[in-house]
Amino acid sequence: MRKTYLLAAALLSMAAVNAQVSFGHIQNRIARDKNGINVFDVVKDSVQYEGLSVEIGAAFNMDFQAINSFNDQPVNFPAPSKITGYRVMNTENNFVLPAADMTIGAQLFDGVRVNLDIYLASRHHNDTYARGGYLQIDKLDFIKKDFLADVMKYATIKIGQMENNFGDAHFRSSDNGATLRNAFVGNNIMNAFTTEMGIELYYNRNGWVSMLGATNGNLNQGTQEVTFPTLSPATPDANTSVSPTILAKLGYDKQIDKDLRVRLTGSYYHNANLGNSNLYSSSRSGFGFWGVLNNSAYKNNGVDVPSNYNSTSTPEATFNPGFKNWATSYMINPFVKYKGIEFFGTAELASGGDKAGVDDKRTADQYAGELIYRFGKTEQFYIAGKYNTVSGKLSNADAQKVTVDRIESSIGWFMTKNIVAKLDYVNQNYRDYAQFTGNPATANANNFYGGKFNGLVFEAAISF
Repeated sequence: MRKTYLLAAALLSMAAVNAQVSFGHIQNRIARDKNGINVFDVVKDSVQYEGLSVEIGAAFNMDFQAINSFNDQPVNFPAPSKITGYRVMNTENNFVLPAADMTIGAQLFDGVRVNLDIYLASRHHNDTYARGGYLQIDKLDFIKKDFLADVMKYATIKIGQMENNFGDAHFRSSDNGATLRNAFVGNNIMNAFTTEMGIELYYNRNGWVSMLGATNGNLNQGTQEVTFPTLSPATPDANTSVSPTILAKLGYDKQIDKDLRVRLTGSYYHNANLGNSNLYSSSRSGFGFWGVLNNSAYKNNGVDVPSNYNSTSTPEATFNPGFKNWATSYMINPFVKYKGIEFFGTAELASGGDKAGVDDKRTADQYAGELIYRFGKTEQFYIAGKYNTVSGKLSNADAQKVTVDRIESSIGWFMTKNIVAKLDYVNQNYRDYAQFTGNPATANANNFYGGKFNGLVFEAAISF
């Protein structure tokens, strides 16, 4: 964190000694405040280039959580299980650890800007670290004045280790301290989010939106050889390399009249040979609902089993299909806004391999719908409801699919365009999970067996 403060101070000092440096004249960026709600992909605006300009932004939130967890595990386990003293832990009604982000941007040339996003405080890491950064090119005048101007009027190039643009849902989701644009506290249960090194090419014209991108397939960068263990003589060659990720989006977004806007997009993600993470396990900060469906310490066959309280992330509140060899996902997102009423939907079909070196296919399907009514002179108030369900196998060996579904409702108030307060109710249920994690005689209890959690979260968020 000290390094971040020093960098901010250096920028301020640079502005003081160099009259050519200005603040805030940044072209073609999505606003981080209320004005950024329902803005997707990249934007083209009319901000004039006035030489080198820098900006510093931030986002942070604070939550008060009152949630309880339950499951169907018995008080006394029947034979052959020898589990004693098991119970699901409840959480205190209290504040959770706040999260904070910082953004440093600079307009380097007309149509060329750079952006660095930093997690100042997050649950998953003790230290400040970079979330990602990218270079965005909207003009090629640095090559020659008006070079390919007719093309770049509609095109944008993004290069860097950045939040990759798969689907539209991530534009409405929470990410560490940046929760202002999410009408709810939770994200989708199967949360598609990753930051990988790559390039994205956009071409948006006459309502049509399109994007084609590629990344190197790695969340964490490195040059070491990737070696998967040989599982059997029939498996592919154990020594292999990580494949690139291919991304694509195509859709139509039109303001029909002053009251009605309609948008529909389809997105594609594919990686033929996954690296050190996957699309559904790459959120490093966690979100939403903390400490749910954890167990207190108990005994199994006389052996002490420690408590499973996870305060650093939220795997219990999410669904990760755990693809480890290859993965393909399709996402369809309809969006309709009529006056103050808006609907946003997600239909997501994911498939992938089970283990490194094994190419068997299994699937996970997700459906979600949000209905929001915004009202007030500037639509500063809202009432919202959301239903989300995910179904899929966690491994090829499982006899049947499991299902997780959630009902979430929220009321919110934008006190200013930079400050929002929201009260969120959540009810999430887990269905068809096994009672034990293996043989009942020796295995531990599965916290998700008949699991559910429900309660309230009050969240205050600031972003600028």
